[in-house]
Amino acid sequence: MEAEIVQQMVTSGASSLAGLMATAAWQQVSSRVSRMFGRGEEDEAASTELEEIRAEVLEAGDDRGALADQTAVLRARLRRLFREHPDAADELREILREFAPQERTVKVHNVIRDSTVNSDMVIQTGTMNQRL
Repeated sequence: MEAEIVQQMVTSGASSLAGLMATAAWQQVSSRVSRMFGRGEEDEAASTELEEIRAEVLEAGDDRGALADQTAVLRARLRRLFREHPDAADELREILREFAPQERTVKVHNVIRDSTVNSDMVIQTGTMNQRL
């Protein structure tokens, strides 16, 4: 795997895992992540370590520094895992595809009536009603 792709997977994977740890979905995904890190031999140790990280993530709350610290721990762990087992990147990608929240793109269409606009920037104030 190319170094840039690995680094991107490490960074986004660590952030996504930290985010999952703060949700109820972690109960469903934790055993798969433990197996991925434990590689079938150290699953119990990996599970214990992940639960310690999760406890710190939950305790961090709005403390961005504490959350960043735990994300850094996950990044280091993922970097080591991918170096030793490159196929683990595919496992992580599959787990995140299943469990990580998906971004939704919402398009906004403004209609301006009875006005002259002399710029390509419009400032809108008030309430936007969103229909999906």
